[in-house]
Amino acid sequence: MNINSKAIRVDTIRPAKFALRLSLLLFVLVGFATTSLPLFAAGPSSSFDHDTTGFLLNGSHRRLECGACHKYGIFKGIPKQCQGCHSPASIIATTRKPPNHIESNDVCDDCHTEVSWAGARMDHIAITGSCQNCHNGIKATGKPPNHIQSNNICDECHRTIAWVPARFDHSNITGTCFSCHNGATARGKPANHVQSSNVCEDCHRTIAWIPAGFDHSNVSGNCYSCHNGTQATGKPGNHIASDNLCENCHRTNAWIPANFDHSNITGNCFSCHNGTSAAGKPANHIQSGNDCEGCHSTTAWTPAVRVDHTNLTGPCSSCHNNNPVIGKPPNHFGTSLECDACHDTNSFVPARRYSHTSPNYPGDHRSNVTCINCHTSNNQSISWRNPAYQPDCAGCHANNYETGPHKKFENPDEFYTVSELRDCSGSCHLLNRTDGSIVEPRVGQHRPSQ
Repeated sequence: MNINSKAIRVDTIRPAKFALRLSLLLFVLVGFATTSLPLFAAGPSSSFDHDTTGFLLNGSHRRLECGACHKYGIFKGIPKQCQGCHSPASIIATTRKPPNHIESNDVCDDCHTEVSWAGARMDHIAITGSCQNCHNGIKATGKPPNHIQSNNICDECHRTIAWVPARFDHSNITGTCFSCHNGATARGKPANHVQSSNVCEDCHRTIAWIPAGFDHSNVSGNCYSCHNGTQATGKPGNHIASDNLCENCHRTNAWIPANFDHSNITGNCFSCHNGTSAAGKPANHIQSGNDCEGCHSTTAWTPAVRVDHTNLTGPCSSCHNNNPVIGKPPNHFGTSLECDACHDTNSFVPARRYSHTSPNYPGDHRSNVTCINCHTSNNQSISWRNPAYQPDCAGCHANNYETGPHKKFENPDEFYTVSELRDCSGSCHLLNRTDGSIVEPRVGQHRPSQ
């Protein structure tokens, strides 16, 4: 070997390193002189037993020239691990790990063999990068299109020794619960679930599915679909009589106090407005029954929208006394009778004809007789024309009495007096003077209606 084949610049090598290399070179030359072998003979043609070095030449290593590993004639201290030679820092010119190599440690033989560098077996233990660095659909199989929506930290659920079945870690999921728990991919809402949207996470947690933290804003059914006394607490026994549209009055963020909506009530007003559950009739209320809605409305309690006289229990004058409502005008007929003796609530005017009920009253007169024909002072009390005959017909009609037509006896003729026929409607028979028997019957001709 020509020692000068590589020029050694002494001025650029430190003395100690130069002496070391020179000694090694002399050692090699001496060995060459004593063995008569080529200094860098090919592995297969050399009689040197390389196994004695502790590094067995196998596979592709057996075909290498000695100088491929033993640069500058250095035999001792050559690395025995793959990464000692197959690394960018090595002075040995050999295959390096390429820049696009899978992120891994430098223990090459975890995956590669000495027989063939290519066609490596995959040992995930040697990998230092994340799964997604390879399993991205380009370098290696990635997530399939129907994979659960999740981040790319595969090893939170999968294992390298057995990809399936995966252990589930909900913290890795990026989709909503319903994207899996829809009854197809994974178990969904049971048939008896509260009527709600599909935003499961509003109520449930992945660390403990039950008990749920209830969020009413997620519920799609009405209150009563749960609060019916079976699935959840319903209306108490003393609840106001109402329909089951709870949300008309109550709110989910504060059940009480309720925002009252009368349109939701099924009972009558008095079922609440009885002075106990809610304010009832005030002490000065018109005398009436308890049918509040007959006059009042829930949109505006006062003033009353109408007066239903059929609901009133007091006499007309209890209201129609000019306080609180209009009463009799100053020129009204003077009487102590109640209004409804002449008037009715359907049509206050004109007043209907008064029907006298007194047993002393002779009955209703002809229609052309007005009240003031008798009640000359426009008052309930009348001034009798002939007070001695009151309250009979003669009290008014004594001056109109004609003796002639009212014969009582004959031979000699005798006539009835006004006093005897004071009740004009009575009979005036012709009598037998001896025994008072009727000789000629006569029917009374005078009737109040005639």
